[in-house]
Amino acid sequence: MTKDKGEKMNKKVKNIIKLTLCSIAIIAAIIISINIKNGKILQTDLKIYDFFSKNIIYDKLTPVVKIITHIGSAKIVIILTILLLLLFIKEMKNKVFVLADVIGAAGLNVILKHIIQRDRPNIHRLIKETGYSFPSGHAMMSMAFYGMLIFLIFKYVKNTALKWTLIVILTILLATIGMTRIYLG
Repeated sequence: MTKDKGEKMNKKVKNIIKLTLCSIAIIAAIIISINIKNGKILQTDLKIYDFFSKNIIYDKLTPVVKIITHIGSAKIVIILTILLLLLFIKEMKNKVFVLADVIGAAGLNVILKHIIQRDRPNIHRLIKETGYSFPSGHAMMSMAFYGMLIFLIFKYVKNTALKWTLIVILTILLATIGMTRIYLG
């Protein structure tokens, strides 16, 4: 097999893997959304929140959690998107990619909230939120923005140590923002 054929085959396998993973994620999201729409996941939510309230939530941690969740807010994501577009991203295709990612996630979030119409859980809330609870705007916008940032860092940052340090930090931030939504009720 020539080097050119090997590279084409390798690219084909990578594309199949990407398509398979995206398909699995989309199918899982649809199944979860249908179950939430039909009220089937509420008991699981209550068990998770019960675990948080008994093992994780305490007064001294709450201010830190509020700061972390704020990093996933629409205001912060919009400010960071503008800074990214103005200061760091030079290529027009990447600027369009970033805008499509953030605007698309916001639009999809609004559409899904109106389709699913899940009321906010009636549990001890540490912050006041309005509107439907699923999907979480904080979690969705954070995943879209910081996930896209991880992709751009992976693709364009040449310094290996810096690249992986940033990717690990942003991955931890993403997971933490998601957990703050549970913590705060």
